[in-house]
Amino acid sequence: MAKEGYPFLWPLLLVAGLFFYSGLNWPGSSFLALALFIAYFFRDPDRLIPSDEAAIVSPADGRIVGIAAEPDKTTRVSIFLSVFNVHINRSPVAGEVESVCYRPGKFKVAFDPTASTENEQNVLVIRSRSANIKFSQIAGILARRIVCWKKPGDSVAKGERIGLIKFGSRVDIFLPESVALSIKLGDKVQGGASVIGRIKHG
Repeated sequence: MAKEGYPFLWPLLLVAGLFFYSGLNWPGSSFLALALFIAYFFRDPDRLIPSDEAAIVSPADGRIVGIAAEPDKTTRVSIFLSVFNVHINRSPVAGEVESVCYRPGKFKVAFDPTASTENEQNVLVIRSRSANIKFSQIAGILARRIVCWKKPGDSVAKGERIGLIKFGSRVDIFLPESVALSIKLGDKVQGGASVIGRIKHG
């Protein structure tokens, strides 16, 4: 479980315990159920990271809701995370964090295509041996807190945990022309485990 979940979990467990101690089982059960959901939401499972050096892995769990060509000749792949997905974000490639840029914005529903440009987000660029990969942690209507554990100059491994978004969100990754996509609209992906593209050699 991610440490960011404990400030939500402990108070709920305390209130549930107080209700049970007072013989109020129904409200106690309600708070306990909410605590269990919080523990479930902030779960942080280990993942088997693909060893293929050319593989770019998904930065998040969720469903592919957008694949679009961008003016800078990259392809934007948008991943929607529901409240039932794992919300840990991971580095899609191994390399060095070139930049981390926070952009304030709106809190539209994360599956809205305009959320990519209008919502609050945190944009990271990872410089790898083959390409620079940009991806964005985007807040949604419920997600009002973006967490990033990395800073410029940090080295990251492929699939390494880099942060999380609390309570429903979206992650966009921008893939250069040198990447052949391995996904399509509607596919479900797992952060750090699912290959979303491969760098074309030659």
